Amino acid sequence: MRSLYGQDVQDQSGAKIGKVRQVWATAGYPAWVSVQTGGGPEPMAPLGNAQMQQGKLMVAYDKATVHSAPSVEPGNDKPLSAEQTAQLYAHYRMQPQQAPQAREELIRSEERLRVGTESQPAGKAVLRKNVVTENVHTTVPVEHDEVFVEREPITAEEAGRVRAEMGEAQQEMQLRAEHPVVAKDRVPVERVRLAKNEVVEDQPIDEQVSHEEVQANIPESSRRQR
Repeated sequence: MRSLYGQDVQDQSGAKIGKVRQVWATAGYPAWVSVQTGGGPEPMAPLGNAQMQQGKLMVAYDKATVHSAPSVEPGNDKPLSAEQTAQLYAHYRMQPQQAPQAREELIRSEERLRVGTESQPAGKAVLRKNVVTENVHTTVPVEHDEVFVEREPITAEEAGRVRAEMGEAQQEMQLRAEHPVVAKDRVPVERVRLAKNEVVEDQPIDEQVSHEEVQANIPESSRRQR
């Protein structure tokens, strides 16, 4: 509707009448324009049979009919009264347009399930190292000297070469024995760390949704036959 402002207005023969000054709408659609022909009152012209041709508005009436039509003062943008509208229809010999009757209707609604996910804490994993003492049973071989007495008879042949001495005497032997010795070494055996994987699984959701149902109770005589 804004594009009509300032457009040249021509009559049905192409003669220039003036320029569009104001636009009035009926039921939301452009219906009337005031035509600026000079500095005085602006006659009104209908848009019902008008056409845009090469950027100019051509009305379906002659110039004289438009000039003699009911007019408004320049700059007047007030809504047209019922009397003004009736005068315009009478001048242009037009039938008043009946406003379309709005059909009553019901809006049927229903609920739709919108399923998503949200992240929330699910506990904390803690890796802790403790010192645990346990008993270890093992064996280790140890050596020790074991003493025994050897006796070897002297033969008759050896008797002449061995001095026979009487008296006290003793012989000593140093003995050796091993004992277990325990030492503890600290050695690294493994690396331990926390790690996580994201696992996707289907989790069932049971929910109720509502919807509206429309039932029509129409008398049999007024029911449309399919």
